[in-house]
Amino acid sequence: MAITTTKSAFWKGFRDGAPFLLVSGPFGLLFGVLAAEAGLIVPEALVFSLSVFAGSAQFTALQLMQENTPTLIILVSALAVNLRVAMYSASLTPYLGEAPLWQRACAAYLTVDQSYALSIVQFENNPQMTLSQRLAYFFGTNGCVAPGWMAATFIGALLGAQVPDSWGLDFVLPLAFLAMVGPMLRTPAHVIACFAAVATALPATALPYNLGLIVAGMVGMMAGAQAELWIEQRKTGKDAA
Repeated sequence: MAITTTKSAFWKGFRDGAPFLLVSGPFGLLFGVLAAEAGLIVPEALVFSLSVFAGSAQFTALQLMQENTPTLIILVSALAVNLRVAMYSASLTPYLGEAPLWQRACAAYLTVDQSYALSIVQFENNPQMTLSQRLAYFFGTNGCVAPGWMAATFIGALLGAQVPDSWGLDFVLPLAFLAMVGPMLRTPAHVIACFAAVATALPATALPYNLGLIVAGMVGMMAGAQAELWIEQRKTGKDAA
């Protein structure tokens, strides 16, 4: 359906984002369960999701909290995991940058993988959209995903509080990370970045305060960027030939 009004833009974004609830819902549920397992009470788990709203950063912070890592290291690690959001924001600026500050602040809070991926494709394919329509579409992509994530966290925390300690859910968190990382390995550069980070992380476990995570992340990003540059240069060379 063509976008003709701000309202139709919002509902198109809502419909486009709805299928992602099938992914964010289970992960929100898992985060709530693991948060309860880590000792957070239900309100704390819910405030965690409300204040951060970034799945990978939340799981990272939760893992480090369980290991009694210093708060500063937890914050830096969570920010490092979410560095891609800064690139998302830069990419969206030409389309949303003229919006009022409060709207840009709300958009920044709601910038996640699914809202960015849907919005950037929509904006590039429909350059005739007005600023208000772009904002409406962007917010629509989170119309059910964001509330669904919060509700799933709440339910998961309630359920997790009932799980006996003898069950032990520690193994679930690494599985959750694997499930998140797997679909992201879409190009050779992604694969190189992943394996470079893994190869660095193993010996870097000897570093204090889990600093190995930050070091491995930086190495992975540099390796991925260099690989992508090398691949682009080869492609350009072949095209020129």
